[in-house]
Amino acid sequence: MPPASFFMVSAVFHYLGPSLAVLLFVHVGVLGVAWLRIASAAVVFAIWRRPWRLLARMAISQRWVLLGLGAVLAAMNSLFNLAVDRLPLSTVGAIEFLGTVVLAAVGARTRRNLLALALAIGGVAALTDVRLAGQALGFVFAFANCAGFMLYVVLGHRIANTAADGSTSRAGNPMSGIDQLGVAMIVAAVAAMPCGISGAATALGHPVLLLWGIGVGLCSSVIPYVTDQLAMARLPRATFALMLAILPATATGIGLVVLGQVPTAQDLAGIALVVAGVALHQPASAEPAASTSTDQHDASLAASEEQR
Repeated sequence: MPPASFFMVSAVFHYLGPSLAVLLFVHVGVLGVAWLRIASAAVVFAIWRRPWRLLARMAISQRWVLLGLGAVLAAMNSLFNLAVDRLPLSTVGAIEFLGTVVLAAVGARTRRNLLALALAIGGVAALTDVRLAGQALGFVFAFANCAGFMLYVVLGHRIANTAADGSTSRAGNPMSGIDQLGVAMIVAAVAAMPCGISGAATALGHPVLLLWGIGVGLCSSVIPYVTDQLAMARLPRATFALMLAILPATATGIGLVVLGQVPTAQDLAGIALVVAGVALHQPASAEPAASTSTDQHDASLAASEEQR
């Protein structure tokens, strides 16, 4: 399959799962749903990939990466649920990607990135203007989730392109990133348990609610994260970051269809500005990569001339 197709699957399920979680909030506590989501995903990875097989050959540096990713997944999923419990899915989805543009502007202070940052900030300002007075706490959770998403992209790209032993060669085991993700998800389930287990107690004794929670985990934390790994392993970070621009629009569409959250004209304008900012921004790693490629090409030409 083309690498972009993995991303498109992720784009749909990235917000389809959370929209189903919002419907479950009526019956189960918000943090309880978050823990069900993480724990069910951890069980799926444990049965499917048996990720503990990596531990014997895992480098210490990579173990720290997976511990960090597990903590990020636990916090990010919980904060996201707390945010969408108070704000429309489209608003949380737009704020989630502001950090990508901020990182680009800090890492590479070009006019293009400054313009992208201005567009994204303007879009978030339009989204927050209407609801800030009544849902201030919701925006605290949304911006905290934004920080978590930034770390998820960085650490996720790391495991997608680094084997468990710390080497950058993945030719022998293309599923290594997914196996490492399984380890991180088990860490996340343990980390989120103290805050979520009591809220999930209602579902644990109710088969229908439990199956619903498992479905949320499959749609939110298995399918999108696995397809993210498949995309990250095949796409340059710059290209992957560029494709993130469609996700706020995906959140708006799913929020409308599944949750009946009709965006206002100001909402649509804000989302459009965020999408434009994410699409316009240029990650700091993009230019060095291009420069390296050019240098290699020049070196190859020079070697060819020398042989002649």
